[in-house]
Amino acid sequence: MEKPVASLGPYGREGRSQRGRCPYRKEEAGGKCRGSFFCRLTFGHPTAYHCSMAAKNLKNLPFLLFSDSRGRLFDHPHLRMAGFSGNAPWPVKRKDLILLPEFSKIFFLPGCRPIGIDPDTGEHVTIHEAEIDGEVTECFGAAAFLEPGFVRTHLPAADYGEKSFTLPMWGYTAVGFLGGRYWATGFRIEYNPRWDPRNYDDRKLVPAIRKFMRGRSGDGALADHLANCATSNHCFAAKNFFLGRWEAPLPVSRRCNARCLGCLSLQPGSSCAASHHRIAFKPAKEEIVTLAVEHLDRAPEAIVSFGQGCEGEPLTEHRLIEQSIREIRRRTSNGTINLNTNGSFPERIRVIAEQGLDSIRISMNSAQPELYRAYYRPRGYDFHDVVRSVSLSREMGLYTMVNYLIFPGITDQEEEVESLVGLVRNTGLNFLHLKNLNIDPPLYIRKMPPQKAKPIGMRKVVEILKRECPGLELGYFNKAVR
Repeated sequence: MEKPVASLGPYGREGRSQRGRCPYRKEEAGGKCRGSFFCRLTFGHPTAYHCSMAAKNLKNLPFLLFSDSRGRLFDHPHLRMAGFSGNAPWPVKRKDLILLPEFSKIFFLPGCRPIGIDPDTGEHVTIHEAEIDGEVTECFGAAAFLEPGFVRTHLPAADYGEKSFTLPMWGYTAVGFLGGRYWATGFRIEYNPRWDPRNYDDRKLVPAIRKFMRGRSGDGALADHLANCATSNHCFAAKNFFLGRWEAPLPVSRRCNARCLGCLSLQPGSSCAASHHRIAFKPAKEEIVTLAVEHLDRAPEAIVSFGQGCEGEPLTEHRLIEQSIREIRRRTSNGTINLNTNGSFPERIRVIAEQGLDSIRISMNSAQPELYRAYYRPRGYDFHDVVRSVSLSREMGLYTMVNYLIFPGITDQEEEVESLVGLVRNTGLNFLHLKNLNIDPPLYIRKMPPQKAKPIGMRKVVEILKRECPGLELGYFNKAVR
């Protein structure tokens, strides 16, 4: 049986494809729908599911966006965009759609076949080839990466079965095209001008770095590292340090006691490249203190944070952090000192807090032990240590946050939401960061314990948290607390 082929034109000046005919025919399916929401049909090359949404609603959705092998984007003339939750289709509704935020990114997914919805039949159809400018070419999926502050609600609808590699670490999100504009599935959880990409112009950054470097004296290994983070990794926090404002980083650790699947600074050779270069030295206490005090004394809404994407686990350098904070607070009482951590050693957190720490952000992908272990793969600690660290931080008077790594189809399971609500209530957590987990979707799904129930959707998760945990703040960014 031949693969369905769509006849498409390339993008015009208006940024959309020229429409052609779509010869996909329902009678090629050779199967019938079974089930109330969706069912799996195999007919030759495509794989179809059935969506029970009314045809008129399906026809209001954006068109399927896909790419060719060169990464050029096209919108399908007939099929509409689809979305996944975990490894199963999840209906995309108009209320789920937002115009793609200006500083988002769009990626093509090599080796991953795009899946769209036939609005006439409700079937989900995998497209393998398309005729573009008279030439038949392979089709691959497309995905968006939302700019900071947005929560994704749907994963890209794609068949990853032919993929033989690990996708780079981004928060892949369903995306479509309609009316000359890109549409993605998500919603804003927080807007913070201090993290607005518009405020990070490298034309201002480079002169600021040069000015700082000219004025320094003595060993500046940490400053050199931050300059590289700012210019090569485009770390906003590192940029802030040289621009003299807001939150600045203090990476200190080369080691880690977890083996996170989505580690930003260390990946096995068989995986994708790490997105950050891990710090390769132990910074001198005096340089840490000097840089921190300078920033806390001059920056508006100043924060300095231990624990960054370019390092391991800061608690493995707890004595250095203890000594540094003690000296920082001896020299200045300004600003917020924050610790981003996996929360693996509660008693180390206690000692650090006693030196003058103001806030803490503890990372978790789940409030359930088995899901936590599957992602973090901890060494020398366990889930109960992390929960104890959250409780202890509140007892010590720290502004306590959890960096909650979210993934549609996993995070929005009822059992997970119940566990999360219990965690918040039992610990007195102040703030929950809702962060899109940057990871290859099929890798994460494969490593997690099987999910048996239907998801409830990320919007519903937020509704429940607001109702059941009224004192809890929800957001995306660290905040100054003094």
